[in-house]
Amino acid sequence: MHTILVKNIDALARSRLVTVSTDTLLVDVANLLSDTHISLVVVCDSHGAMVGIITKTNMVQQIGRSCESIGTTVASDVMTRNVTSCYPTDSLLDVMSKMEKSGFIHLPVIDEKFKPSGVVYARDALRTLMTEGKHEAAILRDYVMGIGYR
Repeated sequence: MHTILVKNIDALARSRLVTVSTDTLLVDVANLLSDTHISLVVVCDSHGAMVGIITKTNMVQQIGRSCESIGTTVASDVMTRNVTSCYPTDSLLDVMSKMEKSGFIHLPVIDEKFKPSGVVYARDALRTLMTEGKHEAAILRDYVMGIGYR
């Protein structure tokens, strides 16, 4: 089985990326997170580098702590600053392992300057790995049965 890299699902990861600035109002972040396909918003500084993330869980916690201030709270007040991320050159198996160990279901994809290029969702990575595994199993089965390579 050849190694599948994060960049192999780049288009899907890019479609999951939503970024906001540190001064974005939390109510605006909540509107972005209300999209069922978005579970994580990447918070970027003025240079476009990731400085944190906000998840739906962060939003629920903030509302539980102080619902009345949601209209004046900004992203930098709520974001998670110590972010686990991955690079386009990381293998999907390694990324899935990192997710499992940390209990995350999504990771931002960043470059060496911390600029985000996407978000890997565990479900997307697993689908890709399963599809590749099925394809390779079919090739092996055909070869063993004497059909040869496809």
